[in-house]
Amino acid sequence: MPYYTKLYQTDLPHRAKLVYIYLHDRMDAEHKAWPGLNTIAKDLSLSRSTAKRAVKDLEKAGLIRKEPHYRENGSATSNRYYLL
Repeated sequence: MPYYTKLYQTDLPHRAKLVYIYLHDRMDAEHKAWPGLNTIAKDLSLSRSTAKRAVKDLEKAGLIRKEPHYRENGSATSNRYYLL
């Protein structure tokens, strides 16, 4: 069964489905992807706020887990997104 079949069975907004497919295409062997919100928005021709809402939709639906990451100096870097 293709990974995206579960997207058909949800009432997620199209923005969330698009971001899920984007993250899936960029995940590594651990089912982890780490593009920044600005990168997601630019690559998908979405506003940053729309990309951010899509990530929240996916978290709420239990399809991804977002984990913040930080550099050694303590400044924030791209979140890690784990596809569940």
